[in-house]
This record gives sequence, structure tokens and C-alpha cells, in this order.
Amino acid sequence: MKQIRATTILGIQINGKTALGGDGQVTLGDTIMKHSASKVRTLYDGKVLAGFAGAAADAFALFEKFEGKLDEFRGDLVRSAVELAKDWRMDKVLRNLDALLIVMDKDNGLIISGTGDVIEADDGVFSIGSGSPYATAAARAFIKAGKKVPKDIVLQSLEITSGICIYTNNNITVLELK
Repeated sequence: MKQIRATTILGIQINGKTALGGDGQVTLGDTIMKHSASKVRTLYDGKVLAGFAGAAADAFALFEKFEGKLDEFRGDLVRSAVELAKDWRMDKVLRNLDALLIVMDKDNGLIISGTGDVIEADDGVFSIGSGSPYATAAARAFIKAGKKVPKDIVLQSLEITSGICIYTNNNITVLELK
């Protein structure tokens, strides 16, 4: 059975500034089901940004679990991410969820997977979903060219991605932490 899928998410951290964005497209197989989905959100009283790619229903369950971990560990992003990854990998129900998360605060950014991975990017560029390679390449090119505003980099990189990846559209939402 085909799953409803959501892609592409891109996060950037530069000089203490953080932005996270996603396109609005949701697909079922090779059919576009929705153009304006919101795949990024703020958590923990606006101190954490989170975005998902993958099976939409699974991602919403993971958002809820991650929010619980943030509350449990008083906003400690890294500890919350590690504990979610452990639960996700070990729990019989959770381990079947098919999604990836990017979570970011002003100091850290992480990609969390159901295989127990918690990955921190070397260069402050975080991307997941089918358009991830395009978004990452565009963002790194903008940064190398001297761009320093994460929100602008995320928006322009996702616009480029939407012109290349058939699973990414140009209905883009970008959130930032200040």
C-alpha cells in the first residue's frame, strides 16, 4: 500500500541564527495530494524548530513524542533527541514509523531517524526528504558565495529544489529562531 509522503525540509545554522523550512507538497505514490502542507513548526514555547519528511501520519506521532521528551528534559534538545531515537528504535510500534525529523534550537541542529541515528551536520546544513540533495547543494553554494542569512538561504535553496525535484513544490514555509 502506498503511503502519503511529505518532503523536503532544510535547516541552516550560521553565526547563532537558525532557520528551518519545508515545501508544501504531499504525495501518494506519484500523485500530488496536497500543495500547502505545513511540515515545519515551532515547539517548546518557540525555542525549538522541528520539521519532518516521510510518512505524514508517522511524523505527527513522532512530533508528539518529541514534544513529550522536550517537556520531560526541560528543553534539552540533544537529550530529548537521543531519548526519542532510543524509544523509536526499541519500541515495537514506534520502530515501524517511516519518517525523519530535523530538530533545531539556537545552539544545536539534529537529524533523527528510526534506526537510532542522531546526526549533527558538520557545516550547519541539515536536509531530509527526496529533495534533500538539491537543497543541500544549493544551500552550501549560497554559503560558499558569502550569504549569511539562514532564512534567505533556506527559502532560495528550497525554491531551486522545487524547480528540480518532482516531489517538492514552491509553496514554502520558513521559520526562524532569533
